[in-house]
Parts: sequence; C-alpha cells; structure tokens
Amino acid sequence: MTEFSKYMPTEVFEAYWRFATERQRIFQMRATQQMCPWTADPILQTYKFTNTYRLLDRVSQFLIREVIGTSNADESDLFFRVILFKLFNKIETWKLLERELGPISWRDYDYDKYNTSLTNALHRGVRIYSAAYIMPSGLSSFGSKRKHRNHLRLLEMMMKDGLPTKINNCRSMKEGYDLLFSYPTIGSFLAYQLITDINYSDLTDFEENEFVVAGPGACEGVRKCFKRLNGVTPEEIIQLIATHQEEEFDRRGLVFDKIAGRPLQYIDCQNLFCEIDKYSRVAFPDVRGVSRRTRIKQKFKPNNSPIQYMFPPKWGGAFTVHVKEYA
Repeated sequence: MTEFSKYMPTEVFEAYWRFATERQRIFQMRATQQMCPWTADPILQTYKFTNTYRLLDRVSQFLIREVIGTSNADESDLFFRVILFKLFNKIETWKLLERELGPISWRDYDYDKYNTSLTNALHRGVRIYSAAYIMPSGLSSFGSKRKHRNHLRLLEMMMKDGLPTKINNCRSMKEGYDLLFSYPTIGSFLAYQLITDINYSDLTDFEENEFVVAGPGACEGVRKCFKRLNGVTPEEIIQLIATHQEEEFDRRGLVFDKIAGRPLQYIDCQNLFCEIDKYSRVAFPDVRGVSRRTRIKQKFKPNNSPIQYMFPPKWGGAFTVHVKEYA
C-alpha cells in the first residue's frame, strides 16, 4: 500500500512520474547542447510540453532575467513590470514595447503610448498575447472591444489602488493571492500564477509550498490519474505529490535530476498534472476526462536561441546545468 492506493491510481498516474523524469532529462540534454533526438518517446518528440520545473520555461526565465532582473527598481515599478509582462505573457510583446517606448516603468507609463504601440502591432497582424492560457477580455469591466486596452486599464486600477504596497505588506502567499483575485478579469488560476511570478521578485518572500491552486488542466489530469478521490481536492492531491515525490520516484526506479538539489514545488506538480492530461490524450486515448479532448494542439518547434538559466536573484541567481551520461 502506498499513500495513493486509496485513490485507485490509474496507468496515467504511473505515466506522471515517467513523464516528469523524461521531460527533465530532455531539458538537461538541450541545456547542455547534446545532440538530438533527446528522447525516444514519440509523443515528447512531436508535441510541445512545458518543463518539469515551471521556472525553467523560456517565458519564466525571461521574466526572472529581464523583467525582474537585478535592478533596484522600487516596489511600484517592480510590480508594474511583472504584471504588465504576465498579462500578455509573451516575450515578443515586451520587446516590442521596449523598442518603441524605451525602458518600461510605472513612472514613465502613458496609456495612449502603450495603446498605440499595441494597436499598431495588431494592425500589422502581430499576435500580442501568448497562447499559454486565455486571458478574459475585460469587456464587461472596462468597456473596450480591444482586450489589451482593458488590460492596461486593469493595470492602472491596480497601481492607483496602491496594490504594490499592499502585496508587499502581505504576510502570506494566500493573502497576496486574495488581493489579486479581487480584481476584475483575474480568475483563481490566473491570480495564483501572478502571485507566483511576483514572488520571484524581491517584492515578496513567501514560502512557495504554502499554497496552491489547481487550474482546469491540472484538475483534468488529477481525474485521469485516480479513479476516486474520496472527497479530497485536486489541491490536496498536489500537496501529497510534492510531499511524497522522493519515495514515488524511488519506488519506480526513476532517477529524477533535480536542479541544484531543489525538489519539485507545488506549482511544478500542478503544472505536471496539466501536462500529463495533454500527454494522456495520445498515450492513453481510452482514458477520457471531463473535457473530452482527444488531441494536443501545439507541436514541438525547437527554439535554439541560448538561455543563461537563472534562479530568481534572491535565490542566488545563475546556476549551471549538469547532465549525467544517459544510455
């Protein structure tokens, strides 16, 4: 009997641990510039999946390195930069704004200039939002048919409410989450993502494993991994996964290569449930979730531009990726 036996784990639960290990192995191979193919798994070769550690993904690394950086920005500028970047969640949009408007800060913010830059980009056929998750339009709250205008107004509202200082004064991650969740267009999952990104900066110093919110994809993954939950929430399952990860890897004879000895955090385990939901659509097509989705939309397209991988500066900054010799 294991901690998870009472929930009747499925074959997808077994795949969860293999997926986490293999996806991390692929990261190590790519980061150390090993020759492809990096995996023999045809699904991982064909489709796009996020890294096992959330902070290793290209967008998170850009946030840590370029948006937060090592500057001594005050709390208003720091909050403004993080939220502006995450509302679009697209590196190219950030670079566009920097190129056309100069250094991004709340002190120099001008709605008309930001709106013009983004509107002109749309007219040129440029996609300014990431496809990672769908942002609500904000039409009912702010009145514009252009989503980006509503999001600029949302950010203005946050800044004028003194939200950077309020977040800075929070005593817990949940308290900061609640503040973000109280704003129009900010749903529970987005609020959790935002407070996690803010927590990469010096604005807060919350314990990451204090709190977790399971997004729709993670909830679907949990349902595919277990036949019954006995009243336990997806968030409680995620917490159990993080707590028992060492023994679960060991039980399966899997060697999981941690980054700098760092175990998977709640948010990583949450993301993995989302990814195993996608993976299982092809690997286990007979295991159907509530959404009934049967395919993975995004194909893998290698981006070979180099990354200097970093932890948030307050964790110690740059680190070296070491790779073992794999058979």
